[in-house]
Amino acid sequence: MSMKPQIPVRTADSDAALSFIRQMGIEYVSLNLKPDELTYDCVMSQKERLGKFGLSVSDAACNELQKNKSIHLNFPDRDQQIKRFNHMLEVLGKAEIPFTSIAWQPNGILRTDHRVGKHTRGGISAYCDQNEILARPNAEARNYEEQEIWDNFQYFLDRVIPVAEDMGVRMALHPNDPPLACMAGIPSLIYTTECYRKAFAMAHGSRALGMKLCVGCWLEAGDKFGDLMADIEEFCREDKILCVHFRNVDSPLPVFEETLAEDGYGDMYAIMKQLVACDCNAVISIDHGFRPMEGFGGMPGAFSYPTGFMKGLLWAAEKELGKR
Repeated sequence: MSMKPQIPVRTADSDAALSFIRQMGIEYVSLNLKPDELTYDCVMSQKERLGKFGLSVSDAACNELQKNKSIHLNFPDRDQQIKRFNHMLEVLGKAEIPFTSIAWQPNGILRTDHRVGKHTRGGISAYCDQNEILARPNAEARNYEEQEIWDNFQYFLDRVIPVAEDMGVRMALHPNDPPLACMAGIPSLIYTTECYRKAFAMAHGSRALGMKLCVGCWLEAGDKFGDLMADIEEFCREDKILCVHFRNVDSPLPVFEETLAEDGYGDMYAIMKQLVACDCNAVISIDHGFRPMEGFGGMPGAFSYPTGFMKGLLWAAEKELGKR
């Protein structure tokens, strides 16, 4: 089975937006849900609506639960938030949605700015300066130790993996972005390949825990993250890759800007060929696009060209390797 190009959607997206996505040749969407939409009836209603446009839900997530500070930092309501997460797993399992997302980033993705860069062709994109990020004050009232973060992750796994296994829902773990060891007084969970290996070991071999292989994060860190080509082979062999984020940057840290796939330093065709050669069967998306331009199709409009370019690379790689 080949990879499945995908685009994120929200429940509020218009019929025109969904029709446009389908006309791009996309069949799979990642459904972003608000907390009050985490009900079986709501999810099934969205599946039915999307199905009318020829779109299937490959996965679904709720940002408030995906990046939950109470869970990550052991705030007093941690158990309540884990209970909400498990309820989401139950809803998704009943609705036969195969995976959801987690990202151990209590303060989200950190960027220095969003602006027109040297390589963005006039588009507004994300810019990151490591020195600025590392100079930021503590995000919380105190520093956290690395072991605390891993202990909190283990506490989470122990309580959600049994539910995920029972419901047949897997969890795709995203790296910290940018992939630095500690930011704003909070150690990162996933910023190297070795961190992923540790996380999977803590899940005791359960299929419930998988990964989002974010090409962008590997490229942001350069060889400090790991050997991307070898990592693709390893994690495909172990059936860990649930989603690929196909994104390029102009250079590795300490400073980078996010670019179109063809404008960054990563050889995206070589990366695509490795994914195809290793029989990766994950969904694949561009992850981040340039800021949408008013009057030009919103988010689907901003995603349309880079998604088409990505699809072209996938088609060419499959053709070259005799898999199409």
